[in-house]
Amino acid sequence: MTTFERQAVARGAGPWLTDLCRWIEIPSVSADPAHHDDVAASARYLADALRRAGFPTVEVQGGGPYLPAVYAHWPSGDADAVRVVVYGHHDVQPAELADGWTYPPFEAHVVDGLLHGRGSSDDKGNVAIHLLGLAAHLAATGRTAPAVDLTLLVEGEEESGSPHISALLSDLAGRLEADVIVISDTGIFDAATPSLVTGMRGLVSGELHVHGPDVDLHSGSFGGAVPNPITELVRILAAIHDPDRHIAIPGFYDGVDEPTDEERALIAALPFDEHGWVTGPARSTAAVGEAGYSTLERLGMRPTAEINGIWGGYTGPGGKTIVPTDAYAKLSFRLVGRQDPAAVMRRVDEFVAARAADGVTATMTWEGQGVRPLVVSADHPAMDAARRALGAAFDTDTVLITREGGSGPEAEIAGAIGAPVIFVGVMTDDDQIHAPDERAPVDLLLKGAEAVALLWRELAAVGRAALA
Repeated sequence: MTTFERQAVARGAGPWLTDLCRWIEIPSVSADPAHHDDVAASARYLADALRRAGFPTVEVQGGGPYLPAVYAHWPSGDADAVRVVVYGHHDVQPAELADGWTYPPFEAHVVDGLLHGRGSSDDKGNVAIHLLGLAAHLAATGRTAPAVDLTLLVEGEEESGSPHISALLSDLAGRLEADVIVISDTGIFDAATPSLVTGMRGLVSGELHVHGPDVDLHSGSFGGAVPNPITELVRILAAIHDPDRHIAIPGFYDGVDEPTDEERALIAALPFDEHGWVTGPARSTAAVGEAGYSTLERLGMRPTAEINGIWGGYTGPGGKTIVPTDAYAKLSFRLVGRQDPAAVMRRVDEFVAARAADGVTATMTWEGQGVRPLVVSADHPAMDAARRALGAAFDTDTVLITREGGSGPEAEIAGAIGAPVIFVGVMTDDDQIHAPDERAPVDLLLKGAEAVALLWRELAAVGRAALA
């Protein structure tokens, strides 16, 4: 059934897509200091777009410890209007044409209905649906202000681990009061299966350094008689998992809740084609992981320990027969349930120290304090409102439940604001998020905008009292 909101989305889609393309062409890479001016330019671009959309209060926050974020507020004007805070981010992952992109990553191209460019899905596309969705909401309802008190917080450091999110939230204390938080940095199960996320994993990451001799040694004169840091590094790394791929770090599973039968049934209800997933988005040949759990359960409901990079010694052309001085590995751990990032880092430190052989030092250097996992109720009235809005946008009565395998600052945001969270985003595994050729189907973005437009109407109908 065509909604008034859908008609309004269609009318505004052309100029909206042009604006989104221009935004994508700003290389707002927060991880690279050379692009920090671009992050600032991206924030200004979004701020200008929000002012054009009608937001009476728009501010670029930053210039202190964190890269620029955008704050915007538009009061409803209705007595006891539902208060909503929307979170997203405008910074993006690094990208270079040489990485394997078909088109330059910071040139937006629309080809066969797909919007190509870094940030098209993660997360500029998901943020932009709120601009088009709000315009459609106003047009469809005839209102001059939204049906909810609407606040947007769009961060500039999420792709760098949100290291200063606490400072940002502190600076905005008292200005982020909400009855519900809408996170638009997640997605749906696939383009034909609208779904709502009920959890995101936490994350800690760091670098393991193993040091042996103080200088590179001749492997003929010293090899086999002194410890080799690379050998000792791989011994430590190999011990992280047991033969069943359980994480073998003592105490690591403290706070990990086993999925309930109901949760497993919800995940099993998803139309998952494992072979298609393995050979498609995963670009692999087999699905492997922790014994006793399905692939989908491993992706969203179980913790992980991953080796993201490893190096040491001589890696140039030809051979160099040495016992090297140092070896390194990048590690990351996804967390679930009630796992505490500080406790996990402590357990890993203890594990590394216990596994270090005589004659080497093994130390972990952690990146920040990590982020906590977040699980939300699937039965909250705000979730019911989101389910109705998303279902109407996709012309279905069936909206399924998923878990998000990625991580972000959502738990800290929820804790600081003290409101329930719902996830409204439309990215999919096919969008090649963080990879070359990131893209977003334009029709999905338009459905996302329609869902947002309908959500404000639905939340207003639920009312503040029911959301408390």
